[in-house]
Amino acid sequence: MSDFLLEARGVSKLFGNKTALDNFSIRIGRGKLVGLLGPNGSGKSTFIKLCNGLLQPSSGEILIDGKSIGIETKKIVSYLPERTYLDNGMSPKDYIQYFSDFYEDFDPKKANEMLGNLKIDPEQKLKTMSKGTKEKVQLILVMSRNAKLYLLDEPIGGVDPAARDYILNTIIRNYNPEATVVISTHLITDIEPVLDEAIFIKDGQLVLYMPVDDIREREGKSVDALFREVFRC
Repeated sequence: MSDFLLEARGVSKLFGNKTALDNFSIRIGRGKLVGLLGPNGSGKSTFIKLCNGLLQPSSGEILIDGKSIGIETKKIVSYLPERTYLDNGMSPKDYIQYFSDFYEDFDPKKANEMLGNLKIDPEQKLKTMSKGTKEKVQLILVMSRNAKLYLLDEPIGGVDPAARDYILNTIIRNYNPEATVVISTHLITDIEPVLDEAIFIKDGQLVLYMPVDDIREREGKSVDALFREVFRC
C-alpha cells in the first residue's frame, strides 16, 4: 500500500489550445481534509474530474491508493460534482435504494439520519425541492459512502450561509478518519477552520501545498489572507 492516497505525476490536460492543467504534481496522504483552492478557471474541477476518471490526462498519470484510475479506484472514491445530476422524478428514498444497490460501502442508515437532521422528506420528489435542498441530498448520498477518498467540488457553493456550518460538520462527522477529503471551493473563509492542508492552484499549476498550521505559523496569517495576497483578490 502506498504511503500516499492520491498522487498526480506531471499531469497536463489540454482542451484544444487551452491548457487546463500544466505539469501538475502532488502527493496527498491519508486521513487529511484538504482544500483545493484557486480562482475560477484555475483547474480545480478539471483535476477532480481526472481523479474520478471523467476526463483523461493529456500527459502524466494519477494514482489513487497506488492504482491507476479505473474500476478499482471508482470503488473507493466518492465524488460530488459541482452541478446536481439527480433525476427530478426520483425521491431521496429512491436514491438511497439505488446507491445501496450500486455501492457496497453505502450506509443507508447514515443517509436517513442526515435527511432527518436536515428535515428533508425522503418521499418528496426532487422536482419539488429547491436547488439548495437538492444539493444537500446529493451531499448526503456522497457522504453516506464509507469511501477512502472523497472528492467534493464546491459542496457549499449553492447553499445558504446558515446551512454551510451544518454541511461542513456533516462532512467532518461522516467520513472515515483514515480517508481523505479534497474540497474544491472559492469560499475559503467558510472551510478554513476544518482544513488540515491547503493547495493553491492557478492557471493549472501548483502554487502552494502546505499544512494550514504551517501557513499560520510561518506566514503569520490565515489561509484566506495568504490566498488573497498570492492571487491579489
